[in-house]
Amino acid sequence: MRRILGGVTVIALLLGAAPAAAARPEHPSADRLSWSARHLGRQTLPAGDGWAADGAGTVGGSAASPQRTRVVRNRAELVAALGGDNASNATDATPKLIYVDGAIDGFEGPAGTPLGCADLADPAYRLDAYLAAYDPAVWGRVPPSGPLEEARVRSVANQTRQTQINVGPNTSIVGLRGARLTGLTLMIDRASNVIVRNLTLVDARDCFPAWSPTDGEAGNWNSQYDQISVRRSENVWVDHNTFTDGDNPDSAQPVYFGRPYQVHDGSLDVTHTASLVTASWNRFTGRDKLLLIGSSNTVGPDVDRLKVTLHHNLFDGVLQRLPRVRFGQVDVYNNHYRLGGADFQYALGVGVQSAIHAQDNFFTLDSAVDPANLLYDWGGTALTERGSWVRHGGGAPRPVDLLAAYNATHDPDLGADAGWTPTLRRDPALPAPLVPLLVDPLAGANRLPV
Repeated sequence: MRRILGGVTVIALLLGAAPAAAARPEHPSADRLSWSARHLGRQTLPAGDGWAADGAGTVGGSAASPQRTRVVRNRAELVAALGGDNASNATDATPKLIYVDGAIDGFEGPAGTPLGCADLADPAYRLDAYLAAYDPAVWGRVPPSGPLEEARVRSVANQTRQTQINVGPNTSIVGLRGARLTGLTLMIDRASNVIVRNLTLVDARDCFPAWSPTDGEAGNWNSQYDQISVRRSENVWVDHNTFTDGDNPDSAQPVYFGRPYQVHDGSLDVTHTASLVTASWNRFTGRDKLLLIGSSNTVGPDVDRLKVTLHHNLFDGVLQRLPRVRFGQVDVYNNHYRLGGADFQYALGVGVQSAIHAQDNFFTLDSAVDPANLLYDWGGTALTERGSWVRHGGGAPRPVDLLAAYNATHDPDLGADAGWTPTLRRDPALPAPLVPLLVDPLAGANRLPV
């Protein structure tokens, strides 16, 4: 619970209120869950807590009947709890409350047998043959086509059926202590009113990345799968989760055609006209691409959509898209950014017709990161940025006007007014110097009492 004292927010998460792990059954059923777990599962997004509180608000599966309240421990049980058929679960609008107990692997096949990439590959696809056929020195700088590319596309379809888990409307997915989703994507597509809390999401790897020779000056490998993807949906709350690539980071992948063989896409992408999303108290650690809001520069259905709030998240050792925004009114406040390393690219990406309002964020930077490079112009014109503080290279924290620093070293200048002021905040923003004290210990999975 939260209360306002003298304009400063006090967080009381009742840590330790949950029974000790040994006190609950090894494999609890829904009727044996602790009081705190049952209470957490029935929680709804508080009124005014970001864009997901707009309209009807976000209650997820809080009204689920006992028959649709499940504890799941493997992929098959998760699919069954979401409706029974992964191909049609996206349309199951019955309220459902799902607790994840332990680790669920998206590469788990029938009868629990583990699957590898070779099991999902089309018989006509082999990576070595693909590399030999589409080497730019042989194929040229044109997109791959022909039988090998078609076999790769069929392989992607096989993996999608296996590792993309479709989530329907009116759903809450809540992790019990230590819950992990590995190698899978939670796809929230045309599925409004969804809550995802207290999960560690690990290594949503793509077995069959696509070579895109015209992506950038040198081409790029691009992957298919996000850890959570929100598309064509409204009122989605993503809270107290941890996003990581685990022991399979992109930095450890080989280099093909002179470019890193990237097997991961986003952590939490909001695209294809989705809107009214709140992402709060999450931890993003050791990843490249994180938050893409808006998937195309094309002016059309995304206009007046893509409204997202990001507050009290920890971005730790991550490289880009924190977030990258097109079109949307995006409120970014009270987040802690711990950034550095030679591969870091930027934090806030100002894209076409974007309207970012960044307030009271704290940036801990190593000496290699210039505060002037925290912003990146992806075709936008303005953002509102105020109250930022920076600790640079171990020095003392100080207020920094990030927009002024950017404009002093980049052309063209970005304007200082995104054209809107957020009104959907449960509590007033904290002064930035207090943010690390609160966010670092409390953001991410396993901080809530379950």
